Amino acid sequence: QVRPVESGGGLVQAGGSLRLSCIVSERAVSNYAMGWFRQAPGKERESVAAISRGGTITRYADSVKGRFTISRDNAKNTVYLQMNSLKPEDTAVYYCAATERPSTMQAQYYDYWGQGTQVTVSS
Repeated sequence: QVRPVESGGGLVQAGGSLRLSCIVSERAVSNYAMGWFRQAPGKERESVAAISRGGTITRYADSVKGRFTISRDNAKNTVYLQMNSLKPEDTAVYYCAATERPSTMQAQYYDYWGQGTQVTVSS
């Protein structure tokens, strides 16, 4: 069983930046493609970004392209989501997830999920 653990959320003003981290302790994170997802109050969960095992392939939702960057450091068993130029509509709980399948933006293919970290962007 793998349990990703997110950190780095918080309150930030519009235009600001945050970096989320996701650490996987039970197994080497290099075994998994990883993704970030978010869910705002009253809305469905949506995919944000995904990264392949080696980090060579990244994918982004159109709403975050050019503002967010997903990366990973397999030596530290950690995946990151750098979020710049944040907007109030980015406010959500952000979840990190792991899959043994090839990298994908589709949540139903992710096997292991973290508890989430709250990101709030004030206007």
